[in-house]
Amino acid sequence: MKIHEYQAKEILRKYGVTVPTGEMAMTIEQADTAAKQLFSAGNKVVVIKAQIHAGGRGKGGGVKLARSLDEAVEHSKAILGMQLITHQTGPQGQKVQRLLVESGSAIDRELYLGIVLDRASAKVVFMASQAGGMEIEEVAHENPDAIFKEYIEPAVGLQPYQARKLAFKLGLEPAQIGDAVKLMQGLYNAFIDTDATLMEINPFITTKDGKLAALDCKINFDDNAMFRHKDLKELRDLSEEDPLEVEASKFALNYIKLDGNIACMVNGAGLAMATMDIISYAGGSPANFLDVGGGANQEQIENAFGILLSDSNVKAIFINIFGGILRVDVLATAVVAAAKKLNVQIPIVLRLEGTNVEEGRKILADSGLKFQVGATMKEAADLVVAAAKA
Repeated sequence: MKIHEYQAKEILRKYGVTVPTGEMAMTIEQADTAAKQLFSAGNKVVVIKAQIHAGGRGKGGGVKLARSLDEAVEHSKAILGMQLITHQTGPQGQKVQRLLVESGSAIDRELYLGIVLDRASAKVVFMASQAGGMEIEEVAHENPDAIFKEYIEPAVGLQPYQARKLAFKLGLEPAQIGDAVKLMQGLYNAFIDTDATLMEINPFITTKDGKLAALDCKINFDDNAMFRHKDLKELRDLSEEDPLEVEASKFALNYIKLDGNIACMVNGAGLAMATMDIISYAGGSPANFLDVGGGANQEQIENAFGILLSDSNVKAIFINIFGGILRVDVLATAVVAAAKKLNVQIPIVLRLEGTNVEEGRKILADSGLKFQVGATMKEAADLVVAAAKA
């Protein structure tokens, strides 16, 4: 689960991490009020920042500096409601529905801090780099030695000596080391306490007067841990997510929309990945990843069909089931019922294996519907690609 920058900064404040003063605004009037308060407090520069779940906002015109109230209002009007296109949104962009209006900072240096789960070492890794303000992926690709890492033992957490090592590698002044250690430990504690999977401070800045602050913050959370964090779950902004993915989550379906025209319904994440691969191998393009899970029932199958059919790009459906926990005859009964109830008109191709597979195939054959059944994954993939093209 992703959250906005202003929400992430509120979390960091609770852990003693310094962030600029700011207010979220959903209207021009709210943005105007926030800017007035900041200028009245003595700020010479106010920053207007688009709030969307994507990076690269500044390059796309979603971050502007204002040196007067009139300029702040002008920027707010330009950004709020715009279709902001960045390298992470894709060419369709994302509509800006919220702004962060915050105080400007007298930046001396722009650095980078990040915390992620490293699956290879099964540890949390704390990263730092002097290349702040840049895309960290580019830095990692072009100059990996510019990223310093400290692997954290789960039983003891981030140790002060590790934070000091990173602070020195960032080239901080001796007087800044102590504050940097406190800030890094605050970030780590926030990461662990909220079950985050990613925490990125880019840029992490030093100011002209020697202070340290998180100028930007991105946090992603583990969806599977949200039952422990009802307060964090309420931060979810559904308008930033694909409507079909939101709908699928209501029925415990694992769905991700893609750009192709062949819809997939599969039980098991590994089989779903293999299904998308074999569709591509056969010359087609998958329209989605959809894992109905091992214990799917008829209601879930019907809901899955409804979601697949809601994608106007879909020209054919490929159902690939290996019956273990989910018996093939149960799945076949649910597919027939759903196809009749929803009056599905596009081709449906199935590949079925596992428990009660013969019973399942008989149910499909006796349904009176024009299902196509492939004996193997390759045969079924060829059938569905041909059906989509036809």
